[in-house]
Amino acid sequence: MVELDTGATAWMLMSASLVLLMTPGLAFFYGGMVRTKSVLNMMMMSFGSIAVVAVVYVLWGWSMSYGADVGGIFGNPFDQFGLQGAIYDESGEFLIDGFGVPNIVGVGFQATFAIITVALISGALADRVKFGTWMIFTAIWVTVCYFPLAHMVWGGGFLSGSADGLAAMVFGTTGTGADEVASVAPIDFAGGTVVHINAGIAALVLAIIIGKRKGFGKEPMRPHNLTLVMLGAALLWFGWFGFNGGSAFTADGFAGLAWVNTTTATAAAVIGWLVTEKLRDGSATSLGAASGVVAGLVAITPAAGSVSPVGSLAVGAVAGVLSALAVGLKFKFGYDDSLDVVGVHLVSGLWGTVAIGFLATETGLFYGGGVEQLVVQILIALVAVAFAGIVTFVIGLILKSTIGWRISEEDEVGGIDLAVHGESAYEIAAQGGTIKEVRA
Repeated sequence: MVELDTGATAWMLMSASLVLLMTPGLAFFYGGMVRTKSVLNMMMMSFGSIAVVAVVYVLWGWSMSYGADVGGIFGNPFDQFGLQGAIYDESGEFLIDGFGVPNIVGVGFQATFAIITVALISGALADRVKFGTWMIFTAIWVTVCYFPLAHMVWGGGFLSGSADGLAAMVFGTTGTGADEVASVAPIDFAGGTVVHINAGIAALVLAIIIGKRKGFGKEPMRPHNLTLVMLGAALLWFGWFGFNGGSAFTADGFAGLAWVNTTTATAAAVIGWLVTEKLRDGSATSLGAASGVVAGLVAITPAAGSVSPVGSLAVGAVAGVLSALAVGLKFKFGYDDSLDVVGVHLVSGLWGTVAIGFLATETGLFYGGGVEQLVVQILIALVAVAFAGIVTFVIGLILKSTIGWRISEEDEVGGIDLAVHGESAYEIAAQGGTIKEVRA
């Protein structure tokens, strides 16, 4: 029996708290990027994600992610429904995982990942989506898209190193019996596929299904408060140390490596984004710096435990350049990804996942590991794109044809905050003591 490790437990409790903080941080980040008439709604979409996913995760989310395998695609939702059998052993003692951490702490940690993943999608839907539809989508999408993908990658399913997984089908297995595993296991340290590719492709699909904001491409839709954007980026960076460092599942060298790699990759991405902006536009902007922070964080997420600090510089720098270029694709192709979820999370998530095949210190191509790891990383990225894209497309169309996605044109022009929530983010005192709502 593994004994309780109070140090590792404290680390994981702190990490879970840091990851939970990321979603309010995302609310600041997204809230500052929209116009004044939409900031409260944008923040509410993040807080709504916390409310819905936290409830769902306890009921069936953990079981679908880590319960008894069903065809390599998802865990049985009734296996540990309501966390039955996930907290205590038969003697009534807390279940302890292999790192000496109570299993219930792991439940909390993983719940925060599900929460932030759904919240990320909201950035593509700014200004125009019914709040009720968003809340219903959150419950459905996290159930049929996030939980299955989490099981496939982290729960021993089709995209893991399982002997029955995709990697084993391509390059065979090693070991025998219960110890048989894929010869070349996929690497996703903290969620390149499960979180960022998943959210990024969902954002793209929904942006296409729901359609453009009124005036998109014809009138300016600039961020209303860059101070909030910078604050949100800072909170995301801070919380990401729990996201990546906590994915070591104990306070050890891998946690330290993930911490350093998270710092260096993010810093390099900021530089890469700002240099790209300067060369292309003539200015290095605060919005670019904040966006570069997120691009670097996204890219290093799957690779934080497998690349060196020098390798993390390459991961981050390339991510900054790629995402800085990719955010303009929405104007070229005509999809309204309002706050660049596709350009940042999908693009940098794909790059970070594939970059492992080049830069992993043990199996990467640049370190003499051959091409196998690269092939596996490309395959799991493609499967994640296809799975999330198809599932989101079906959900999006069903909701569009039933309860509908869009608020009325009148409400969109007048402001979704006042129309949907009955509130305005900013008020200024006008002459005569009356209050005038700020519309922008």
